[in-house]
Amino acid sequence: MVASSRTFSKQRKAPSGSLEAEAAGLAWLAAAPGGARIARVLSVAPDVLELEELPHAPPTRAAAREFGAALARTHAAGAAGFGAPPDGWAGPLYLGRQELPATAERPSWGPIYAELRVLFYLRRAEQRGHVSPEEARVVRAACARIADGDFDDDEEPARLHGDLWNGNVLWTPDGVVLIDPAASGGHPETDLAMLALFGCPHLDDILGGYSAEHPLRPGWQDRVPLHQLHPLAVHAASHGASYAAPLTA
Repeated sequence: MVASSRTFSKQRKAPSGSLEAEAAGLAWLAAAPGGARIARVLSVAPDVLELEELPHAPPTRAAAREFGAALARTHAAGAAGFGAPPDGWAGPLYLGRQELPATAERPSWGPIYAELRVLFYLRRAEQRGHVSPEEARVVRAACARIADGDFDDDEEPARLHGDLWNGNVLWTPDGVVLIDPAASGGHPETDLAMLALFGCPHLDDILGGYSAEHPLRPGWQDRVPLHQLHPLAVHAASHGASYAAPLTA
């Protein structure tokens, strides 16, 4: 990020198309009626993405509850399917510097989550020597249950931020603003599980605001590790063997 008096210019040399994909994701999230506030895109080119400047403020419980309710409305705006890209975007998707697979098909959640959100990155982690064969076997066994639909429900595809860790949740004088998405269709609990994985100020208040707007399903706490398989597999692929143990656990 390069700061100016009015904007932030985000410059990236690789991978090609990642800034345009990020801009498309920001616009798609921002289009959700009553949804979470999203950093405003001022311009985008292959090598630079210009965003509005965002002043910082201390996190508060009130802002956290408001953000939780707004995030529920973002999710409720929906997506074309599980694993679907933002509406109108036909290019590749990225999560950080890694590809984020997308699909135009409309299967149930389990097969998409298992293959495109966990196994895709598990294979990369194995190829790079970050996950042992035994660790990979455990994760594959879990993914087999997921793909078989053991955890499917009747949730419609949600409009996910997709990389909702604390660093992408900015606290401003006007409340929370989200940046750096890896936006696609998915299960709403996946965004919430990522907030929990890396920690977020006033998480209980965020969840309280969320559930007041859209009640969380019974047993959601027990499913948090299920939805953390995705970010842990991503980190095992990109950040090394230190993520193998939590992924396997």
